[in-house]
Amino acid sequence: MTFFQEMFCNIPLISAAVAWLIAQGLKTVIWMIKHRRFSFISLVASGGMPSSHSASVCALATSVGMQAGFSSIGFAICFVFAFIVMYDAAGVRRAAGEQAKILNVLMDDIGQGHTEDMPKRLKELLGHTPLQVFAGAILGVMIALIISLL
Repeated sequence: MTFFQEMFCNIPLISAAVAWLIAQGLKTVIWMIKHRRFSFISLVASGGMPSSHSASVCALATSVGMQAGFSSIGFAICFVFAFIVMYDAAGVRRAAGEQAKILNVLMDDIGQGHTEDMPKRLKELLGHTPLQVFAGAILGVMIALIISLL
């Protein structure tokens, strides 16, 4: 088999990619309903409901567990990786987004009339709420289960 044939037969990789795509698609639909317009940025942006990071790493871990066994080294690595990614999404990156909001407000207040000297606004939607992470995790597990049954 060639490299690409092997990649397209790799169920854990396919599960992770499909989970990411579906999560980003759902995120875009939710954004469109909320704002009543389409945004190309929402197709690739981080943050929002559901967490595509959580969906992809949980799909990967579930799929590896189903193929290699839940007592395998591969599953252990994926499980720890998923935990770190989800913890970071709901913790560190979310805190950075909250700090960005505060800094943007301060820059707006300080820069009244002098915005040409101010740096560009900071990205505020970086992380996820625990609910967004949980929803992404459930979505990822479901996607892996469905793909494994196909």
